[in-house]
Amino acid sequence: MTTVLYAEDDYPDDSVEREVFGPGTSILVSRTATVADIDPAICAEVDGLMIFRRWLSATDLAKFPKLRAVVRMGVGYDRIDRAACAKRGITVCNVPDYGTMEVAEHAVVTALALRRGLFLYHDTQRGPTPAPWAPYPSPIVRRTEVQTFGIIGLGRIGTAAALRAKAFGFRVVFFDPYRPNGADRALGIARAKTLDDLLAQSDVLSLHVPLTPETTGMIGARELALLPQHAVVVSTARGPSIDLDALEAALRSGHIAGAGLDVLPIEPPVDPIPELLRAYRAKEDWLTGRLVITPHSAFHTPESWDDIRRKSAETMAAALGNSPVNVIRPEDF
Repeated sequence: MTTVLYAEDDYPDDSVEREVFGPGTSILVSRTATVADIDPAICAEVDGLMIFRRWLSATDLAKFPKLRAVVRMGVGYDRIDRAACAKRGITVCNVPDYGTMEVAEHAVVTALALRRGLFLYHDTQRGPTPAPWAPYPSPIVRRTEVQTFGIIGLGRIGTAAALRAKAFGFRVVFFDPYRPNGADRALGIARAKTLDDLLAQSDVLSLHVPLTPETTGMIGARELALLPQHAVVVSTARGPSIDLDALEAALRSGHIAGAGLDVLPIEPPVDPIPELLRAYRAKEDWLTGRLVITPHSAFHTPESWDDIRRKSAETMAAALGNSPVNVIRPEDF
């Protein structure tokens, strides 16, 4: 009997999993706060481990003597110690296609809402002393067709975002050194040869990169200064890719007109929280209509949750059946 352990508790039953895995697989669910808290007797029987919000360290792996495969129930895989898995010959897979449309739409809609002043008017028309019933002058409001929508990372989500931004009238340009020649022509968008080249022309900057040593801290004070005056920054990727202190300074100075963040460097935030988040929560006047923060929820729809569930089970079944898909090699970033 093969045993698959879900180190999560997100679904009401195991009906989908039983359909995917069939009668030869035992399905277990852990309701512990961390992998380290799982009963060692359970760990000793596990062939496949499913991870969503949990972290998996080398110490955790030592509890699983029979483990053959780990599936990250999502796109990012920075929560898993892949080097430790490789030493044990454990296959690591992700689910790269469960929330592509949702995250792309969240990024583009956030940019549009900022640039059309939706957050600005929402903020200024509330409360006992609303702003005058008239357009509110702000550099954040711009026509789409005079703007360039810059994308870092033209993977599945970046590509979906590019198509949506293009449909709204933006000129779209991307930077991704790992995409083959011709990707720009296939989509009818432009390609920047360097990150600096992309930044210099991006009225809207949207990040769609995994968290790697290369992308950690990739947008700091220097990079933000390269953006055009009154640019907007949107991130639905990973929090550590943007230096929040640098973004806070660029927003305060007015060089950056607005920002939309679905991700933060530490999630959920813990004290001491970043200054930008503190000012946002305090509803400080200088951020009125300029910043929106969502709780890593860009992927969320009922359909997306269904996809996570089924695609994760299918990925694990393939891995345990010796025909793995979506394999993340230890050297992949």
